[in-house]
Amino acid sequence: MGLCFRKSITILPGVKLNLSKSGVSCSFGTKGLRQTISSTGRSTTSVGIPGTGVYYRKTASLSKLFKKGKNKVEEASKDKKGKAEAESLPKGAPDAGIIEENKAKVAEYEAYISAIKSVHKATDGYIDWVALNKNEIPSNIVKGSEEYKDWENLKKFSQRVLDGDVDSYFEIIDEVKPYDDLLDFGSEFEVGTDRKDVLEVEFRVKSDEVVPDVELSVLASGALKEKEMTKTNHFALEQDYVASTAIRIARDSFALLPVDKVYVHAVDKVLNTATGHEDEITILSVEFKRDQLMALNMELIDPSDAISNFNHNMKFAKTTGFKAVERILPE
Repeated sequence: MGLCFRKSITILPGVKLNLSKSGVSCSFGTKGLRQTISSTGRSTTSVGIPGTGVYYRKTASLSKLFKKGKNKVEEASKDKKGKAEAESLPKGAPDAGIIEENKAKVAEYEAYISAIKSVHKATDGYIDWVALNKNEIPSNIVKGSEEYKDWENLKKFSQRVLDGDVDSYFEIIDEVKPYDDLLDFGSEFEVGTDRKDVLEVEFRVKSDEVVPDVELSVLASGALKEKEMTKTNHFALEQDYVASTAIRIARDSFALLPVDKVYVHAVDKVLNTATGHEDEITILSVEFKRDQLMALNMELIDPSDAISNFNHNMKFAKTTGFKAVERILPE
């Protein structure tokens, strides 16, 4: 994932000088993230190395289960022939193989739905920058190994991070690419800060791609039943998906950098019927505090309900979904 990021320096009230890899520019008005970060589609899995204070990465798909389930949803939505064949199965005793296949499709579909609501349950390994700043090579790391290379690579940033050097934050994000394993759930991640204790992350939701419009089930006869998902169920699932992804972004940010607060902004495009063009709006903005987030039991929380633990802006209705909200910004 190619990252662009911004460090802002206030030079006059309402006027900021933006320093980035692409050059220098000025921004005016309300604080916020303005640049776009394009994603390459590469996914990264992070694995902790106990006792070292670091984690290493390996390129992989985020979740085979996610992709398999998504394929089943797309097949169910597009393959009307398959639906007709399922409904035409004999009422007496359908072929056992077909019944098992239908059950497998529903199981994968249900696993996919669960994955959408459980993005927050996984997280990158925690980096202990104090431990990294020590000169001793951890006993469980072998020189020349991939773990050693990762340990050495991150160690070079440790003193700057501990000193609160914001530029080192951007370099680490560029190096580690902490949000790559979320590319199935969001895109165009944008990161910005001008303070050592705060990080802002914006991401574009992918509701049209992620949240299905159909529901699958197996009838008593063994036939596969597909029906259109109700708007209430669709919007509820979308809310869980967006909230879960926002929580995961905050978790990964806290794992990577020693910041106290992470501001996450979820944006989406909606059709403006007055102009006929799509407008970009913020649908969720959350101020995550490290201690508050770490206190949650991630295995048991409902992501949409969990957002209420934090200062947030979200306008959501079961029958209409998300509405535009103002962003919560660092003071």
